Amino acid sequence: MTALTVLAAETPSLVQSVDWLAIAPVVITAVVGLAVLVADLFTAERHKPVLGWIAVAGLVAATASLLPLRAGDRSTFCLTADPEACSYVADHFTVVVQFLVLAGALLTALLSVTAVRETRMPAGEYWFLLLSSAAGAALLPASRDLATLIVALEVASLPAFALVGMRRGDRLSSEAALKFFLSSVTATAVSLMGVSFVYAVTGSMHLTQVADRLEDVPAQLDTLAMAGVALTLVGFAFKTAAVPFHFWVPDTYVGAPLPIAGYLSVIGKAVGFTGLILVTVIAFPAYAQVWGPAVAVLAALTMTLGNAAAVRQSADRPNSAVRLLAWSSVGQAGYLLVPIAAAAYSERDQIGSTLAYALMYAAVNLGAFAVAALVARTKPLHRISDYRGLYAERPLAALSLAFFLLCLAGLPPGIIGLFAKVTVFQSAVDAGLGWLAVLMAVNVVIALYYYLRWTALLFRAPEGAEGPEGAGARTKAPWPVAAAIVATAITAVVLSGAPQLVLRVASGSLFTQ
Repeated sequence: MTALTVLAAETPSLVQSVDWLAIAPVVITAVVGLAVLVADLFTAERHKPVLGWIAVAGLVAATASLLPLRAGDRSTFCLTADPEACSYVADHFTVVVQFLVLAGALLTALLSVTAVRETRMPAGEYWFLLLSSAAGAALLPASRDLATLIVALEVASLPAFALVGMRRGDRLSSEAALKFFLSSVTATAVSLMGVSFVYAVTGSMHLTQVADRLEDVPAQLDTLAMAGVALTLVGFAFKTAAVPFHFWVPDTYVGAPLPIAGYLSVIGKAVGFTGLILVTVIAFPAYAQVWGPAVAVLAALTMTLGNAAAVRQSADRPNSAVRLLAWSSVGQAGYLLVPIAAAAYSERDQIGSTLAYALMYAAVNLGAFAVAALVARTKPLHRISDYRGLYAERPLAALSLAFFLLCLAGLPPGIIGLFAKVTVFQSAVDAGLGWLAVLMAVNVVIALYYYLRWTALLFRAPEGAEGPEGAGARTKAPWPVAAAIVATAITAVVLSGAPQLVLRVASGSLFTQ
């Protein structure tokens, strides 16, 4: 008995304590998703809208659960032999990205309440998939080992495939879901191969341990390590819609329900850039000479091709408004990648500029999709020309969209867009990437053309103001859609009046580990 006691005292405990408060945002979102799915089995058809409001309430609760985590000093699921190696860390980086994800999912849910009811999409499945994807997206920024990162990436992605194809019987929706699925699975498979290479070299999955062991790689394993680093980035670059992994974006946005297109444009990118930051800045700093130039080239190609394609959109073409927002999101992804590339040539706190820019982009881009959802109620072809004279029909919606577009362009009075771009530009200059800063400046000027062209169209004299379509355009907006527009507009105005609320993220220390 004494020998057993001594043996037990000498053997490290394999039981890990769980910090439930730290994981509350993810757990609440997942549990509410399961509750909605089960409740759907026992809910009569006429009461199905209640499921949407349960999902909204769950996302509100999950977002509120971030308040106790503001200090950014919690971690859980740590190795008993190495307490510094944890699988889940709730630092400032995690809290900021989780707020972006959950608040974005909440706005998506508000836009979806009316869409699910009017298009007769299966409510239980829709809300379960949306909450499941949001839970995976919220898990990813807290993940600090490669296995959890890949699992979180797939939990965020797999429900999104089904959400894109949720409009049953719609050919465009089915094609978009299939293209999204096949290309994403391929990218994930490549990333898994990269992870396996990294594990073979380091013998660890935890990002901090991987970083330490990559500092001293035997010469015969150096090529394998470099290949692993490069391949691991592919899955996250796909999610960011970085060129050449962007080809799924325009068709997927057009085929998806409009709220899901907005969700992918913001939350999908959050998943991508978060994963890139974690694997590059935390796990692979020893191989910055590999991923630094690669991310810089990706940023250059992405912003250039995205803006060039957006300029080419014809105003009278069906779905041109959604396609322009899709290509615009590709261009914006290029700007988001710039500070990550800069982190390879200077200190890792440069990536705070990516978070600051992402917070601005999330608010105004979801706002633009909210206005698009409102206009689509009476003009379902989603043409840019459908927005002509919107100010005469819906002045508040037109002013909101104009402000969103000016923020994306970086023009006053959209001060937050201007400041966010300057912050990203400065990160490139400070890192010695002058060529990338110049290319970004050129792309910002190119983007002014299509943003200002759309903005000017809102205030032109409307065509065919009389008649059935004109009368329908003046019908009352559903209050959930109106609430989403108002919330994003107020957020954008407040941030433009007090940009330091977001820009301080760019200068603070985000990581505890």
